[in-house]
Amino acid sequence: MHVRRIGTILSAVALTVLAVPANAHAAAVACGGGVSTGRVAVNGCISAERGKEGRVYTREITAYVKARNTGPRAVNVAYEAFFRVVDGGHWVKLGSGRAYVAAGATVEPTEVGSSTRVCGPVKVEIRVHARADGGVWSGWSTAGTAQCQT
Repeated sequence: MHVRRIGTILSAVALTVLAVPANAHAAAVACGGGVSTGRVAVNGCISAERGKEGRVYTREITAYVKARNTGPRAVNVAYEAFFRVVDGGHWVKLGSGRAYVAAGATVEPTEVGSSTRVCGPVKVEIRVHARADGGVWSGWSTAGTAQCQT
């Protein structure tokens, strides 16, 4: 009797969760190619969400890092993210942070920093690198997006 009641409740909860609409303005996160530093693989990821400030259309550019520990021991990973407009802009630091990555685990895309920019017909790019405790910095993992795509 209790098993059937619990099953009914769980089914109702599952249907409720499925019926809740997703945010139509949520930005998709796109990840670039992976680089590694020792036993930690890193991907730089980016999202660009449309906005408007008064009469000006903007993009909220957000950089993320995704880290995967391929080793048998947990490790602390430090990371940094930079941003630039591809048409000759210089790299600007968006943020940095640290994450604990368990053995064999993956830390899903974690926000590192963001920047609001006026929309323009240019591509924007982020780059991320990381290092495990006591290790050297990885190479750069880049990701890009058209700033005002629809």
